Amino acid sequence: MTYTLKGETGDWEVVIGMEVHAQVTANTKLFSGAATSFGAEPNSQVSMVDAAMPGMLPVLNKYCVEQAVRTGLGLNAQINNYSVFERKNYFYPDLPQGYQISQFLHPIVGKGVVEIDLPDGTTKNIGVTRLHLEQDAGKSLHDQHPTKSFVDLNRSGSALMEIVSEPDLRGPEESAAYLSKLRMILRYLGTCDGNMEEGSMRADVNVSVRKFGAELGTRCEIKNVNSVKAVQQAIEYEARRQIEIIEGGGTIKQETRLWDPVKMETRSMRSKEEAHDYRYFPDPDLLPLEFDDAYVQSIKATLPELPDQKKHRFMKDFGLPLYDATVLIAEKPRAEYFESAANDRDPKLVANWILNELMGLLNKEGKDIVDSPIAAHQIGGLVALIQDNTISGKIAKDVFAEMYQTGKDADKIVEEKGLKQITDSGAIEKIIEAIIAANPDNVAGYKAGKDKLFGFFVGQVMKETGGKANPAIINDLLKKKLS
Repeated sequence: MTYTLKGETGDWEVVIGMEVHAQVTANTKLFSGAATSFGAEPNSQVSMVDAAMPGMLPVLNKYCVEQAVRTGLGLNAQINNYSVFERKNYFYPDLPQGYQISQFLHPIVGKGVVEIDLPDGTTKNIGVTRLHLEQDAGKSLHDQHPTKSFVDLNRSGSALMEIVSEPDLRGPEESAAYLSKLRMILRYLGTCDGNMEEGSMRADVNVSVRKFGAELGTRCEIKNVNSVKAVQQAIEYEARRQIEIIEGGGTIKQETRLWDPVKMETRSMRSKEEAHDYRYFPDPDLLPLEFDDAYVQSIKATLPELPDQKKHRFMKDFGLPLYDATVLIAEKPRAEYFESAANDRDPKLVANWILNELMGLLNKEGKDIVDSPIAAHQIGGLVALIQDNTISGKIAKDVFAEMYQTGKDADKIVEEKGLKQITDSGAIEKIIEAIIAANPDNVAGYKAGKDKLFGFFVGQVMKETGGKANPAIINDLLKKKLS
């Protein structure tokens, strides 16, 4: 699947690498015991360490280390038994120390790989360069006062995993698929909640363009993009901006840019720093982080079944097509809902009811599967009634609508409303004979080659039986009677 942008001088290839900052799911911060809950009053979750008071020393949070190792294993990555925390020096009002404790030369996780699913049904492997642990900065608030900026340090010191990809992404679709899959893996692992709108997952997107087969172009980094859709829009705009500059005889400056979702454009923020600009050096307050293989294996033993494993199992064990399996595993609760509903039922039929009917209604109301008024076993019960010919597929839609409104079981609704399918072929035969006798013109027309009239007879039988006659029996008997 090749993504190409056309310019005045021909076709251009867009090359993308991503740095994703994922806030570690943990009750306390990376180097202090302060809380990390979202939405607290400004500056209400700040310890002396987070505020960089003199003499305060960082103490590494063991659980955050476990979460980083767990994530590395989920990314099929090399876990480094030896890693070093360094000071990344830069000034910003919401960075109290004047440096950020991060990892540079020796990260906790090395090279890995993420398999992405593309819209055309193919998959592609995207390389992960590294994952390192670092503390978050605070937050500057520029909209609270007409002439002043305020600083909220609640986020200061929260544990972040920075996950850096190789420049293997080509175009907005692949980038969206990568970010979505990464978020999915983190959620399955329970290492980050992936809520981009709350800022607990943010993407820095590096974009460059080149002629096919040429050397890599100069990249620009788009900072802190906070949704999958915004990533796609930012790449589209930035790539076209770079092509226009190059084709106009200009050169691309390596810089950091911001995405403006209102104007739908990127704008320059600052010239891009290199690593030496930050004057990295090992943090003298923290010893190197060392652990053995047994520690890694103990964490590996706790890993859940991951999205790709689940996807391939759904295809193999349930016979689902790639599309159905991919959509079902997109959210862990959705996959669990399907498995529960498909217990001893026709899995393809169950998948259809979940994806087409249930998800359609939930999406319309902005709800997730966990908010569904219909429980998984109830969908299974509805499918069971269709499978054993108690109700037809048409009546099942009415039953489903009632289930969604009332939360009642399908068999109870069928019983209360007398919706059981008529499968008595003798009773259906009598109705068919009466309808044929009452419509001699249509019988003659059908026999003269007007095949569409067959639908008329089916409709008449359904009308006479209140839609409860078994369609297969109707078709079979009608063909015999009309021939």
